[in-house]
Amino acid sequence: MTEPEPLRTAEPLRTAHTFELPPADLAGIRALMDEAFEGGFTDEDWDHGLGGVHAYVRAPDGTFLAHGSVIQRRVLYEGRSYRVGYVEAVAVRPDRHRQGLGGRIMAALEHVIDGAYHLGALSASDDGARLYRARGWHLWQGTIETLAPGGVVRLPEEEDCTYLRPAARRPLPGPSGALVFDWREGDVL
Repeated sequence: MTEPEPLRTAEPLRTAHTFELPPADLAGIRALMDEAFEGGFTDEDWDHGLGGVHAYVRAPDGTFLAHGSVIQRRVLYEGRSYRVGYVEAVAVRPDRHRQGLGGRIMAALEHVIDGAYHLGALSASDDGARLYRARGWHLWQGTIETLAPGGVVRLPEEEDCTYLRPAARRPLPGPSGALVFDWREGDVL
């Protein structure tokens, strides 16, 4: 009689603030981003994902399998400034897609959003949008703008891919109108 193969347990998910990650880990996460985005992940994109809480899963050999981070942003809506947990740098290694890693990363980031922010926001790719909608994120129905150095600028290219999620016990603004995000270099959203 042959013994059944032992069940493989899921790799542990960890969270850490950027300052807690050693340079080798940051390099490993950046390498994951470059692989997952096929070279389309810029230095500005990388910078946008730093300075907040990272959620990640590593293989037993130390390879990063999945990652996402949540950083603080400010959004103006109808005369009020909201503290927003903005999701950045979400990626899963291509050979590990559809194994639940993205959902585990998002669950950890949503936990941070629930505890620290008024709401969550992110800009989704077509592929990513399915995951976010399934997790209760809502496509914003209003306009998207930024408070640029020269004044408020509308970002129509972001209006079909910006999703919001209420934090625990806090209602979403809206459901329409203008969201005015803080300015940053590179892609504003």
